[in-house]
Amino acid sequence: MEILEAYDLTGSYRAAAELAGCDHHTVRRYVLLRGTGVDPTVRADRPKMIDEFMPKIEELVERSGGRIGGDVVHKKLRAMGFTGTDRTTRRAVAAAKKSYRAGNRRVHRPWIVEPGLWMQWDWGFGPKVDGRQTQLWCAWLAWSRFRVVIPTFDKTLPTIAACLDTTFRQFGGVPTYCLTDNEKTVTVDHVARVAVRNPDILPIGRHYGTVMRTCMPADPQSKGGTEATVRIAKRDLVPTEVNLRVAYSAFADLEVACAEFTAEVNGRLHRETRQVPAQMLAEERLRLHLVPEQPYVGVFGETRKVGKDSTVSVGSVRYSVPHALIDSKVWVRFHGDELVVAAVIDGMVTEIARHQRSTPGNPRIRDEHYPDTARGQRTPKPVNAAEAAFLAIGPGAAQWLMEAAAQGVTRIRFKMAEAVTLAKLRGNQAVDRALGTAALAGRFAEHDLMAILDYQSAREPDIPSRASETHSLQPGTSAWAQLGR
Repeated sequence: MEILEAYDLTGSYRAAAELAGCDHHTVRRYVLLRGTGVDPTVRADRPKMIDEFMPKIEELVERSGGRIGGDVVHKKLRAMGFTGTDRTTRRAVAAAKKSYRAGNRRVHRPWIVEPGLWMQWDWGFGPKVDGRQTQLWCAWLAWSRFRVVIPTFDKTLPTIAACLDTTFRQFGGVPTYCLTDNEKTVTVDHVARVAVRNPDILPIGRHYGTVMRTCMPADPQSKGGTEATVRIAKRDLVPTEVNLRVAYSAFADLEVACAEFTAEVNGRLHRETRQVPAQMLAEERLRLHLVPEQPYVGVFGETRKVGKDSTVSVGSVRYSVPHALIDSKVWVRFHGDELVVAAVIDGMVTEIARHQRSTPGNPRIRDEHYPDTARGQRTPKPVNAAEAAFLAIGPGAAQWLMEAAAQGVTRIRFKMAEAVTLAKLRGNQAVDRALGTAALAGRFAEHDLMAILDYQSAREPDIPSRASETHSLQPGTSAWAQLGR
């Protein structure tokens, strides 16, 4: 512009060149270009040696959908006789890709969401706990941006049902549509690009009053909200060098971390809406459907029948359940490292047992699931008045009877009658204590019960008996002197 201004002022090429500080030929070229209506600042394209190969480059970019690399194109051009450098090829490929994207750009129409209408969920790889890979269930409400993150060890249908139930109850309602990816638990096939639903997931949607929807296959743009939720959750929950989070020692620690993360992201200002998701959820909850009181039965996993030994078999491993449920139906499912057993009690589905996951050949049995009966022994039950009077003394009497019978003590009935008489004189509590002591010490002689009773009544019951520090209970060797005589 300074050159042209100088020429307009002087009307001479050489004079304008002296004022602008350039050659007069440059002044003449710019003036002639301006006279033809051409922008003098635009450089004229000069012929390049790759120009004759540009149709082939455009063809390759078109066939690959703009994904082909410059190195691949350069190899093909070399085979066709191109002698230029790969740098020239990469520049030509970049220009062809830019032109292709301009003509094939995907335009996204903004999604105007409505409250209570859409929920999206997706899965992401979580951290490893004890060498086992975990999965992160990430769900969010599209309008309020309220998020829920739940850790699991698998992505099976019972786990999905449990996560859906937990998510709906945290939302405080059920949305109209649930959008997710095309996994086999949701979509089993595509016919003419139409998704064929998994028949096992449809009852879950009908139970909660929602409709399952899936995005286009391999098209994350159609559910970008959950893609961002998964990315943020993995960034904060998976231990990396970026967040400096330590590895999780147990699955319960990961559950706590997910709960803290959910509370944090739902309690801070959202970048898009400039509002707090937890506060927006209170308004969106008015548009959600009510959550059924009873969860879908698939939440509790697979059904099992309790055997006569009060156990259920899961993965070739036997787990005990309360004996009152023998011959009844229960539900079993794995939650992390634990097996959860549920049953219907008084019309309500209730958790009845929880075991650590085990391996075949290592059953999980709990004593509280069985009656208070010693294994291999019978519980004393009186069949006449004398036996009933003796056993009425207390548990020490039953213990004395079982130990005496096991050792083959003679005159048991006579000694039982003697104990009943002593109980009338000394009281049931004192005699029961003496009988228990006699059973533990193996004292079943004629006057042992009386001796123990007198000894216990003469001592303070609150003062425990302790061996003296100057006396040893180890027998000496003086008796050996009698050997051989």
